Amino acid sequence: MSLPQIIILGAGLGGTIAAYEIRDAVKGKADVTVVNDQDDYWFVPSNPWVAVRWREPEAIKVHLPPIMKKKGIGFTSVGAKKVHPQENRVELNDGNSLHYDYLVIATGPELAFDEIEGLGPKGFTQSVCKTDHSAHAADAFDRFCEDPKPIVVGAAQGASCYGPAYEFALILDTELRRRKIRDKVPMTFVTAEPYIGHLGLDGVGDTKGLLESELRNRHIKWICNNRVTKIEDGMMHCEELSEDGSVKETHDLPFGYSMLLPAFRGIDAVMGVEGLVNPRGFILADKHQRNPNFTNVYSLGVCVAIPPVGKTPVPVGVPKTGFMIESMVTAIAANLKLELAGKEPAEEATWNAVCLADFGDGGVAFVAQPQLPPRNLNWSSSGKWVHLAKVGFEKYFLHKVRRGTSEPFYEKLAMHALGIRKLRFK
Repeated sequence: MSLPQIIILGAGLGGTIAAYEIRDAVKGKADVTVVNDQDDYWFVPSNPWVAVRWREPEAIKVHLPPIMKKKGIGFTSVGAKKVHPQENRVELNDGNSLHYDYLVIATGPELAFDEIEGLGPKGFTQSVCKTDHSAHAADAFDRFCEDPKPIVVGAAQGASCYGPAYEFALILDTELRRRKIRDKVPMTFVTAEPYIGHLGLDGVGDTKGLLESELRNRHIKWICNNRVTKIEDGMMHCEELSEDGSVKETHDLPFGYSMLLPAFRGIDAVMGVEGLVNPRGFILADKHQRNPNFTNVYSLGVCVAIPPVGKTPVPVGVPKTGFMIESMVTAIAANLKLELAGKEPAEEATWNAVCLADFGDGGVAFVAQPQLPPRNLNWSSSGKWVHLAKVGFEKYFLHKVRRGTSEPFYEKLAMHALGIRKLRFK
């Protein structure tokens, strides 16, 4: 008699650790297979460093097939063409299909560059969403430094990940000062957020004050409630909206270099599957991370549908931070173990946020418990220790992926943050 089949779709930040943790939880009671679109894992949080050559792409890469094999996890990099939940089947890009008893969707998003004319690496702006994008951005930055001009950095309307935009703007400032050309480069930060430090979370602690102070001290201007209408070579056209949604002011921003985070949507393999996704293609999930219509389908990470924290003049998405993703993984692993034992799912993810935003020579950290207000804990801080913590996080997480271990990291970090004086990164 064959064992139940668990398929994990995606091997990014969430999918990879999900494979390890689920395998450990159900070992001997189910077979686990990962379906990904490539053989390699890339540590996405380090992408802003890659874009200024503080890291080489190879340094943040992990080749997954031998690790998965050692862990007893099936693996294919053919990629998924379409999910057919009515048939418990994943159609692969090579025409074959895999049937499952349980499906865990951890694909991350599709990057919606096409929603704004001229946006993205195929247009006129850079991206740090993928490591190959960041490598391309590093080449463009080298060329830019030979002929410095204005820089525009930020996040487009509908984006749901703001930390990397702030990180990259301030990392660029740090690198330009190191190259002694900062005085030649006016910088503007543009964001769909209603205020600086909103982060899609209505702020955490004093992120508004901390990030406004950083931008002001570094002579970076900003525009909030910003909607990008079109991007041309060297020119970004924007509309700044009022609280009632009307156009308050238009801005034509010249640039010699720009990085703008796009809006996210679901990947093609799930887009339009009735009952599985919302109109934007994000996976519907209950408090146990289980789809309400297809109860043998779980989901985690950026692909999960979460409503915004409130109405804003420009659409602002909710980020899925590492802590939230990690807690989703743990809940799903526990619930699959329960299901295989003939019990109902009982575990719920801890929707908390822990974030380290590195600026190269400092940074901002915040902890929100829960992630969405009202909160039991609402803390933020800044200092050089954040940069050192981010370096330590990178080393730890890559080590964890290379060893195939599922030990949680963010929970430990949050516990340290709760006793802030206990943090030791010196």
